[in-house]
Amino acid sequence: MAPIPQQDPVARVAGVPVDTRHWIGGERVASAAAFPDHSPVDGALLAHVARGGEAEAHAAVTAARDAFPGWAATPPGERARVLHRIADGIEARTEELARVETADNGALLRSHRRGVMPRAAQNLRHFADRLLTLNHEDFETRGHSNHVSWDPSGPAVLITPWNAPLMLATWKLGPALAAGCTVVLKPAEWAPLTASLLAGIAHEAGLPAGVFNLVQGYGAEAGTPLVSDPRVRRISFTGSVPTARTIAGHAAAHLVPTSFELGGKSPLLVFADADLDLAAGLAVEQYDNAGQVCLAGTRLLVEESVRDVFLEKFLARARELTLGDPRDEATSMGPNIHPRHLERVDGFVRRALAAGARPLLGGEPHTALAERLGGTYYLPTLLTDVAQDSEIVQEEVFGPVLTLQTFADEEEAVRLANGTRFGLAATLATGDPERAERVAAQLVAGTVWTNCFFVRDLSAPFGGSRESGIGREGGDWSFDFYCDLKTTVTAPAGWS
Repeated sequence: MAPIPQQDPVARVAGVPVDTRHWIGGERVASAAAFPDHSPVDGALLAHVARGGEAEAHAAVTAARDAFPGWAATPPGERARVLHRIADGIEARTEELARVETADNGALLRSHRRGVMPRAAQNLRHFADRLLTLNHEDFETRGHSNHVSWDPSGPAVLITPWNAPLMLATWKLGPALAAGCTVVLKPAEWAPLTASLLAGIAHEAGLPAGVFNLVQGYGAEAGTPLVSDPRVRRISFTGSVPTARTIAGHAAAHLVPTSFELGGKSPLLVFADADLDLAAGLAVEQYDNAGQVCLAGTRLLVEESVRDVFLEKFLARARELTLGDPRDEATSMGPNIHPRHLERVDGFVRRALAAGARPLLGGEPHTALAERLGGTYYLPTLLTDVAQDSEIVQEEVFGPVLTLQTFADEEEAVRLANGTRFGLAATLATGDPERAERVAAQLVAGTVWTNCFFVRDLSAPFGGSRESGIGREGGDWSFDFYCDLKTTVTAPAGWS
């Protein structure tokens, strides 16, 4: 894309002023060029955002490196207090953050107000509090004491996706800052605006200059120099498998540890003994955020004997979904993020239909709504008559597209559920506790939900198996990643 000159650095988005420059070393930094940021809600141009590259990436890592010794030496109690003040700032600006993020990524305004922004603040508070209880009991070896400590590793690069920009930024930022690392955040170019607001909030909370830096731009231009910099000591990325492979190659050159939370093609298993009303509700819930949720159980696997009853209940609930403007309280599903992404989603569906799949619901963009609002809307879709080895079953669509398959018994259910290269999550509905325990133990997944969905304590490990990721985040696992663990062994008393 041809460079666009940087214009007025402050854009007004949903009535909120947003500085579109980078945040490096405690200052706003402009770039010679900018990139356009359009709203998926109506296609409107929201802002021209500073388009960073090698120079900005180098400056941000330099600022993070220079600030690291001071932040690492800051007592844990003070680091925790700063994180709590940032959380206070998020809570004080919940309405503004919610409006900007809805305009920027198209997720429901009411969800941002009631769930997403409060969770963003909770992420920071959780790791601030966790830091103060981080401890491992000393242990003894032949009279020698062994003490375990967590030493901050150094500057960290955090790369976040567009489907939950602020929440996932704080999910990474919280433990990194609590651990004593300094950070450079590179947000997704399709939804970068709340990251800029977060930089301002962190500054107002008293976070020292250079501890948190923000570089905006495209992956090849801004992301590559960040993950290639030998001064970076940790890289945390949430996004696609192909991008993770590229990042891993750069990280390997300098042996930089990485944490990857990647794609999913998660199963939702419905057994005949399940509460089918509950199961149908769980299945329809997978359309949340227009299907743009990595954890979504997009493969519905239903026991043959209850297929028709389940399908009737599912379709009745799914047809109650209201697709529309995410700022409207009555809307239950908003747009997809970008015209290119909408084309990608539709391409998956069209190829599946050409291969013999049959649509039971949707199957195409909502053209009338798009013409009226101007945004990128796709009908909630359910496809059946799909083969296990087909593209639509094996590849992540990341849109409001589910598939329906049936199984004859528990063994086949597990085989189908585990039959992809992913392993991020799984959901199962059953009325038999023993079956739930037995099946969950066999599923390849980082998280398994039984008769529920999207419930997780922040202390629990989160991540994926197989190509769904590397490592775990949450609780002490996050500190293990952002720190170098040290064991100090001391001889018995009386040494000389």
